[in-house]
Amino acid sequence: MRFDLMTLFPSMCTAFTEESIIGRAQKNGHIEVNLWDIRDFTEDKHRRVDDYPYGGGMGMVMQVQPVFSCVKAVEENLGVKPYVIYLSPKGNKFTQTMAEKLSKHSEIALLCGHYEGIDQRAIDMCVDEEISIGDFVLTGGELPALCLIDCVARLIPGVLSDEECYKDESIYSGLLEYPQYTRPASFMEHDVPSVLLSGHEKNINTYRRKESLRLTMERRPDLMDRLCPDKEDLKLISEIKIEKECGD
Repeated sequence: MRFDLMTLFPSMCTAFTEESIIGRAQKNGHIEVNLWDIRDFTEDKHRRVDDYPYGGGMGMVMQVQPVFSCVKAVEENLGVKPYVIYLSPKGNKFTQTMAEKLSKHSEIALLCGHYEGIDQRAIDMCVDEEISIGDFVLTGGELPALCLIDCVARLIPGVLSDEECYKDESIYSGLLEYPQYTRPASFMEHDVPSVLLSGHEKNINTYRRKESLRLTMERRPDLMDRLCPDKEDLKLISEIKIEKECGD
């Protein structure tokens, strides 16, 4: 899978794309990440890429020409039209389900805005989808773009050593992940739950499922609304509710 990230600040993204899982995935040929400097495509001799907004208002707006030209350069380099995503607070909120759908594309181009955003004509002419990573304000689209690359890349075969690496994780499974522990078994009188030291696989799996349900019920009840619990889940949910009532 190929990602093309279009930004005014490619150096902000270099370290992330060359390190850890994303860096290894590129070295092993599972994904490709290319950084494009939008300033390289401006026709302004001073490399200007922004201007004051028509109608007045605070801040500057990225101009249509350099953005359009950059997108077209990516398209020409690929030889096909990529799926173009603009990282925007006005976009659809990014979810794991959305990541799974995006992982089916072979080429994704990510457009990072800055200042007060991008001239709407560039969005209308080039963008297939606008995506937001949450209801908060950031300086630009670089961090959201990198979040999206990280999330989607993990779903590409070969990027992770085993699909179990992501299937049990929070959100992907539909629940928050259970607590994790490692050595030592005891630290300052805080002990690892004994069931995890028992070696009894069924009991360990039941404990982990119950803790996932408990955490999700406490912290993300909205996820529980989408869960289709089986008989065992219903039993565990009932136990959790009784324990909570007793604790209260």
